[in-house]
Amino acid sequence: MTVVKQTAAALQSYYSKNYFDYLAFVFAVEEINNSSELLPNITLGFHLYDSYFHPFFVFGDTISIFTGMDTWVPNYRCKMSGTLAAIIEGLQPEESSQMSNIFRMYHYPQISFISQSLLMSDTAKFPFFYRTVPSELYLCAGIIRLLKHFGWTWVGIIASDDESSLKAIQILREGIEQNSGCIAFIETVSHTQSNFIPIEKGSKIEKIIKMQSIKVIILYMNAEIMFYAPDLVAFPGKVWISKTELYLPLQVEGKSDIKNNTLSFAIDKRKIPSFIKFIQEVNFSLLPSEYDTEQWWRGLCDSQCPKNIKRFCSSDEKLYILPCNNDNIGMNNNVYNAVYSLAHALHDLFMSGSRNNTTWSREMLKLSDYLPWKLHHYLKNVHFKNNLDEEIFFNENRDLNTGYNIINLVYLPNGVLHREIVGSYNPYASQEQNFIINEKAIVWESTFTQIPPQAKCSESCPPGFRKLTRESEPICCFDCVPCPQGEISNQSDMENCVKCREDHWPNHKRDTCIPKLIMYLSYEEALGMALTTSSIFFSLINAIILGIFIHYRDTPIVRANNRNISYILLMSLMICFLCSLMFIGRPEPLTCILSHTTFGMIFSISLSSILSKTITVVMAFHATKPGSKLRKWMGSRISYTIILSCSLFQFILCLIWLFSAPPFPYHNMQSEIGTILIECNEGSVIAFYCVLGFLGFLAGISFITAFLSRNLPDSFNEAKYITFSMLVFCSVWITFIPTYLSTRGKYMVAVEIFAIQASSAGLLGCIFMSKCRIILLRPDMNSRKSITKNN
Repeated sequence: MTVVKQTAAALQSYYSKNYFDYLAFVFAVEEINNSSELLPNITLGFHLYDSYFHPFFVFGDTISIFTGMDTWVPNYRCKMSGTLAAIIEGLQPEESSQMSNIFRMYHYPQISFISQSLLMSDTAKFPFFYRTVPSELYLCAGIIRLLKHFGWTWVGIIASDDESSLKAIQILREGIEQNSGCIAFIETVSHTQSNFIPIEKGSKIEKIIKMQSIKVIILYMNAEIMFYAPDLVAFPGKVWISKTELYLPLQVEGKSDIKNNTLSFAIDKRKIPSFIKFIQEVNFSLLPSEYDTEQWWRGLCDSQCPKNIKRFCSSDEKLYILPCNNDNIGMNNNVYNAVYSLAHALHDLFMSGSRNNTTWSREMLKLSDYLPWKLHHYLKNVHFKNNLDEEIFFNENRDLNTGYNIINLVYLPNGVLHREIVGSYNPYASQEQNFIINEKAIVWESTFTQIPPQAKCSESCPPGFRKLTRESEPICCFDCVPCPQGEISNQSDMENCVKCREDHWPNHKRDTCIPKLIMYLSYEEALGMALTTSSIFFSLINAIILGIFIHYRDTPIVRANNRNISYILLMSLMICFLCSLMFIGRPEPLTCILSHTTFGMIFSISLSSILSKTITVVMAFHATKPGSKLRKWMGSRISYTIILSCSLFQFILCLIWLFSAPPFPYHNMQSEIGTILIECNEGSVIAFYCVLGFLGFLAGISFITAFLSRNLPDSFNEAKYITFSMLVFCSVWITFIPTYLSTRGKYMVAVEIFAIQASSAGLLGCIFMSKCRIILLRPDMNSRKSITKNN
């Protein structure tokens, strides 16, 4: 014998705006009762209650559910119908929470198809609460992703002041700040004052909204206070992001103040199969109704309704009063899924006690007396595929794995409101697919100067600049300052500039690092060419003078001035001119070593030769005096000894220099901005200055000796010319030292070359030019007779 039992479920929050939810509920129950596979021989029934958005009625309806009577008598039940299995409700979060506090005492499962409250995700506090909508935690994540996509970093928030919304605001704040955004303002509206905002509060909100710097505002308010939406979205130049669809007029006459500037998050809904057919064929007179719902049903008979939803009615039903607006017909799968989840849980409960899974005994049907305690386990683990081919199961927080659609509310030119789906957010999809936005489908307000609009407290800092946060202001409000010297920023809105590598330098815009300019004294540039030319020119002059002295080697003036020492001096000076060429060109290890040591050695030979000539002149004058003991020292031996000993000492200093710390090429990256100076580092500074010091010592001794001998008779007096030459030499090198130390790079090398050439030219000119003049232009003075006469 087949036994038919009746099980009851309750649906809360019945009101005209949610009439579709009621119809979807009825349709789902009818479909399940007609199914031979799901709950066979079991008929589902339901009771319908209306809360009227008031806690008083919520409490009253809750008591009525348990007592079965309109009279509120707690803990007493007048059992007039089948067993109460669960409560399916469509209340706002606070009302849903109030019901849960009562239902959990009796262990009744509570399934919500509207409440997304963050607080009710706590399974410890709400152990019997389920919902077929996602938690607002994911709604907050979706809003943050939307802000990040458009680069909106300066936003305001208007929210209701209930506990769940305040918690959501905190999550939004943290998420926005993690993405380098800031909250311009947060204003809360009392959730208990439906349809009313105090004048002072409204004026404050209006004043804040009108601020030019605030372009994006998040409306995080519950549906019951969303009736302010038409007034809010009338402000031009603002983008509104709503956590739910706004209650805007479905059609406006003439020019509307409402702007096309709203993006709303709506729970993803699917069309229920055969639901339209159910609406077209059902006898609505058998359903509970009131005046507005009756007019809605009659509106479906109007010829202006689309054919896919138009009902075929008798003539007396065709009284058309309400407009035929049926955008949401069939889009009620949250209610549909709630009913089916409960039905499958009941089915699993009953089947768990059946061995053949086809028939139930009378004893097994008695399990229905314990439904509240047993159904919770099966509802928590329910898993099935609905008629929309969706996987239905509750996650660890007892939410269904659904997402959101992003809707752009647009008033068409004919004044009709159009809801365009422009994107979606599904936290359960893959990383690449969980957030989708179609910017081309969004209709923006015409007053926006930039599409999409920008929402920043400060304009982005371009590459080459960094952000400098303004004192006592949020991090989104900043000034842009150029990167300091040697640093770049290659992206917009960088907090800090990045230093270039040591061998690179910022370009003019300071947005990329470029290789530093390599600088050294080259033969190709004008300065290098000039010094090369002068070196070759002086060496040629030197060679000509040497040639003259060799050609006129037997003349008295050449012989009288110790011609062999003159040859050595002329050859060393010529090498000095040519060794300056080693300082020109890219410094290499070999050229650095040779240029400095050759310079030290050759100059020591030149100065020791001059010293030798000076001493020879002095000794020659004193040796002519009667009884002079200097006669035995006369000859070339003393001159060569001086040259060899001085040169050997300098050679030893150079060897010590080379073996301790020889000169080497050095890439100087600090001396000049954006330049790598390739120069010869002296290596051992002490050795370098010892070599220069010895040259200075030789020059000083030669100068003093020559100066003291300047008044000797003319025929022997070469000391006068040596005095002038050493005066020039010392003047050049005394000036060289501070100039050398104060210059860098190729100019330092140029100073060194100039000092070598100038001092060498001074020696050459002062000592030999007058003799060449006599040899070439005054041959009459270049005779023994003339010398004897002058003597």
